[in-house]
Amino acid sequence: MASGDTLIVHSFQVELGGIQVELVQEVSGLTVELDSIEVKSVTPTGELIIRKIPGARKAGEVTITRGLDQSSAFTDWIKETFLKGAVEAARQNISIILNNADKSETRRFDLTNAWVSKWEGPGLKAGDPTAATEKVTVVYEEISAQ
Repeated sequence: MASGDTLIVHSFQVELGGIQVELVQEVSGLTVELDSIEVKSVTPTGELIIRKIPGARKAGEVTITRGLDQSSAFTDWIKETFLKGAVEAARQNISIILNNADKSETRRFDLTNAWVSKWEGPGLKAGDPTAATEKVTVVYEEISAQ
């Protein structure tokens, strides 16, 4: 990839605990955010000064949309939380990997201690020829970019 080339968004992959998640169609909501703290003070001449300083970093969440299939790894991970209530056991590290046109990794976002907080099944409609998808909201504690 030449210096200055923009990364492409249509070639990516998602790994759950080092295993590639199949049939991923979309990843959205990848953000990092800090709280903002407003500090008010008065100068020696009585003038009000308002400053903003960074506060605590907020944990994040992403939404993953994928084709609904019979793959067990992703489904088993979701079941750890919703059927067993075992959030601690369900915590996994997830990587979102951007690839270049040659399918080589160009950027990686690692999400630490991630677990599924919401699952949404497919919309069903008679005669609709679209593929069934599932959508999961994944919360995580830390994010790092490489």
